[in-house]
Amino acid sequence: MKILHHGAVNGVTGSCHELIINQQASVVIDCGLFQGEDTKDDLAIEFDITNICALIVTHCHIDHVGRIPYLLAAGFKGPIYTSKASASLLPLVIEDALKVGVTREPKIINACLSLLKRRLISVDFNTWFNLPCKGGENVKARLQRAGHILGSAYIEIDISSNALPANKHRVVFSGDLGAPYTPLLPSPKAPYKADTLVIESTYGDKNHQGRKERTKTLKNIIERAITDNGVVLVPAFSIGRTQELLYELEQLIHSAPKNAKWHKIHVILDSPMAANFTQQYKKFKYLWDSEAKRKVAKGRHPLDFENLTTIDSHTEHQAIINYLSTHKTPAIVIAASGMCSGGRIVNYLERFINDKTTDVIFVGYQGRGTLGRDIQKYGPRNGYVFINNTRITIQAKIHTISGYSAHADQKGLIKFVTGMRKKPRHIKIVHGDNDAKNALANKYKSILADDVLIEIAKANP
Repeated sequence: MKILHHGAVNGVTGSCHELIINQQASVVIDCGLFQGEDTKDDLAIEFDITNICALIVTHCHIDHVGRIPYLLAAGFKGPIYTSKASASLLPLVIEDALKVGVTREPKIINACLSLLKRRLISVDFNTWFNLPCKGGENVKARLQRAGHILGSAYIEIDISSNALPANKHRVVFSGDLGAPYTPLLPSPKAPYKADTLVIESTYGDKNHQGRKERTKTLKNIIERAITDNGVVLVPAFSIGRTQELLYELEQLIHSAPKNAKWHKIHVILDSPMAANFTQQYKKFKYLWDSEAKRKVAKGRHPLDFENLTTIDSHTEHQAIINYLSTHKTPAIVIAASGMCSGGRIVNYLERFINDKTTDVIFVGYQGRGTLGRDIQKYGPRNGYVFINNTRITIQAKIHTISGYSAHADQKGLIKFVTGMRKKPRHIKIVHGDNDAKNALANKYKSILADDVLIEIAKANP
């Protein structure tokens, strides 16, 4: 058995890991798109797929699923296993990815989606299922809730020999682990055991703000915007951060005094994809945490409240930008993409980022080489960025609220390991910048036994 890494080793995008069971069979965990500095012109699958018997999808962010159409085009004919919620989300994500990055030809898109749906097998959390692997091993897998976004999972895979069925080796792939105490979804619980662990390290060198602190920060920024009639721009991924922000904003509005200006502020969700995913969040309410369920039971609508306006068409999108720029009314705009690498948020930034009454709030990781990272870096010093080939000076106030990140911080990544009853003997660290990976590796070395092998994964040559 060995593990090859076809992505998310030199950065945080392109997640794709291959667990080789034997000379006849392997399983792929995720098949994601490269973004930012990691972007590749040729997205064709460069690794041999001859012996791949199954693909398991941890969750539906594009950097974990965006190359699935290319895997299908390369001839992959095996099953694609994922959670029930992810199986509902995945066709929506792939359709959007095809339209944005490949083609808008309906016949091609429909053919790909039809093929994808025939391969999809949805499975319940905490339920073992057998993988159709050739050779002399029995291989089964189980999905456990990861708390990252709706339907997200970490994967447990047990491998045992037909000759020695009691001698099992368990490999755990973390996928992306959620941060603790976030709205809507329960925090991930550590697995009982792992012999080999492949773990993400996005925030391996940082710890997030607590929920009370980040909510207070968000409230203060918005109250300033209310005072000076400014616009608050929040780049957010369509799945996950958008829904959590809506949840937090509904709570802030609900708890404000009756005559407070909070009740008049516009909350604008300008992303058809995010609106679709928000419907999916409502559809799968049974996956929400107990706090969210209690609000629903009291008649609250955390993802669909009075102040919220959803923008659909491009015409409406242009109209709301013009309206906000001429009326000087306080508004909170949530729009994709989360790293400002495309999508409608770019048009808002182009129009408002040189206005002193504007606030930009980053609530998620900004990858190297993205517009979001540049704004985050140069904004506090009143630098400039290029948007649509135009140099724009950043006059807006730039904020980063790390507590709203979808990813576990260093404490969470450590707790995921220390919470296991039987600790791993081998840990491979992926999905992070070099500083984050090295910091996490050093932390693991300081708290685990000396004979535990801890390594930073390298790309498959």
